[in-house]
Amino acid sequence: MRLLWEYMKERAWTAALLCLCGLLFALVLSLYDLPVEAVGYGAVLCLALVAVFTLVDFGRWRRSIRALEAISGQAALALSLLPEASGQKERDYQALLAELNETRRSIASAADARARETVDYYTMWVHQIKTPIAAMRLMLQEDDTDRGRELAAELFRVERYVELVLSYLRLGGDATDYVIRQADLDPILRQAARKYAPLFIRGRVSLDMQETGLRALTDEKWLQLVVEQVLSNAVKYAPGGHVKIWGAADQLFIEDDGVGIAPEDLPRIFDRGFTGCNGRMDKRATGIGLYLCRQICRRLGHTIGVDSELGRGTRVTIGLARPYLEVE
Repeated sequence: MRLLWEYMKERAWTAALLCLCGLLFALVLSLYDLPVEAVGYGAVLCLALVAVFTLVDFGRWRRSIRALEAISGQAALALSLLPEASGQKERDYQALLAELNETRRSIASAADARARETVDYYTMWVHQIKTPIAAMRLMLQEDDTDRGRELAAELFRVERYVELVLSYLRLGGDATDYVIRQADLDPILRQAARKYAPLFIRGRVSLDMQETGLRALTDEKWLQLVVEQVLSNAVKYAPGGHVKIWGAADQLFIEDDGVGIAPEDLPRIFDRGFTGCNGRMDKRATGIGLYLCRQICRRLGHTIGVDSELGRGTRVTIGLARPYLEVE
């Protein structure tokens, strides 16, 4: 019914012209006093021809509309699937579409090339900058003073930011090296905790990490990056406080008793670049960490959520269940 109504609206001018011609035809015939039977017979024949033509035209029009609906929404416009042009106007439109499609492909190809070059450059930059970072770390190992430990902590932050930049770039590309397999969660948690142990000690933050016994179908490296980012936030916003890690029912919980998150900030904490009230107090906040966590969890098929109360702490819940994937 919708297509019939659209067809009638599209052919409204043609129908109006046919009606006008019919009225003129009837008027002229009436002036010559022709028999009504002859006029009626001619009118019936004309109406029959118009009805047949309308049915055929509507069928062709409906097939072309169905063909357009079938290929609509595709990422790349398949011009070969377009219905055959029925006139010069449609041929011109299809030629214009072909030109636009070629332009789009050229722009997309250039953008992909630039993105690959950017990732390649920063990958090389990360590998190069790791050399002076490692050298500085070795030199600071011999400086067992408060100043040396302070510098080592800042150097650790530099190293973490470097890794975060590379992860951000790789996450937006098509060549992200996911290795999905069944993995024990506890070794991932212990490795992340060992990595951030100096910050826990320096911030006088106690850690209560319970054995979860959980297994998850995931990528260990990327899931560990999520855990590390959550631990980094916990240490940053719970100085002198307590962090607890435990698991239950295919869910991982990381909770701290720090400053918490304002209620008006909670809906936006996973937005890219959003820092909120806490971020405005900490000028070093970038608003990228939790955004990366959300994107990584989505790609791994996990979920991540945050519950928080201002002044009483924050709990991050990572859902690890993936019932729609199977390991071969």
